Amino acid sequence: MEAVCEQVHAGHDAEEGEQAGADEAMLWSIQEALERQTLQIGASACGATAVVDVLKALGVDVAPEDVDHCVQTRLRRNESPLPDYLLSRSEAGATHAQLIQGAEEASKGKVTGRFFHLHPLRLVRLVPWLARWIRSGAVPVATMNMQLAVPKGEEVPDAWHHQLIFGVRPNTVFMTNPLDVVSEEELHQRLCSESVLLIRREDVLQRLMPDCCLSSLSDPRWKALDIEGQVKQMLREEEEEEDRAKLTHITIPAAYSSGITLFALRQSELGQELLSAPELPLL
Repeated sequence: MEAVCEQVHAGHDAEEGEQAGADEAMLWSIQEALERQTLQIGASACGATAVVDVLKALGVDVAPEDVDHCVQTRLRRNESPLPDYLLSRSEAGATHAQLIQGAEEASKGKVTGRFFHLHPLRLVRLVPWLARWIRSGAVPVATMNMQLAVPKGEEVPDAWHHQLIFGVRPNTVFMTNPLDVVSEEELHQRLCSESVLLIRREDVLQRLMPDCCLSSLSDPRWKALDIEGQVKQMLREEEEEEDRAKLTHITIPAAYSSGITLFALRQSELGQELLSAPELPLL
């Protein structure tokens, strides 16, 4: 948290007077976010956690466990054989569609949401676009591939992530769970991702049994990524004695789409504007 505050104060003087009007909007101050944010409410439940705070920001208080039930968070099946484990990983957590449905159900229809795809690359300046919607009263949630834009020397994260965006300033985006500040460029990279997920080598090999049949993963998206071939390569590398670089992950399809979901009160003028807004144009 200290690092967040330091970055904010360090950049504040330079930002003063620079397009602060168009590029600045805050749902909460940093102090308010510290006090009001909801921390992860359960395994794989970052989406439900974000929806709890969306409803809170829109003045609709719902118990976290009720929100999680409405979002229908999916869990990893860690004890399953490899094929079923991979299937569970591809959909663990929630998609943007589940967040929208969960918010609508938990709020008894008071809140609606609209998802904006950011992959393939869109013609949009992210911070000014977010600032305009936030100033209008919308609450944004980012659905990001955290396995992209990983800082040098850091371990590749193990999942995608949903985070509520509680404010923006020039080239700066503020998010909850955890309380964080990232650059516009870093966020944009994670918001523009194919629907794929990296699975760590050790998570594959420890579940690989002699009678394992990966041909059961027959959906075209799975076939296109040649999951069976990737796993066979890992096995060959285990058998080889050469000390050379090995696959660190396999790539599987993911249920998620990268982008921003904007939430608003359904019966408000903003809610109607949101539902009728066009998709962001392709670059």
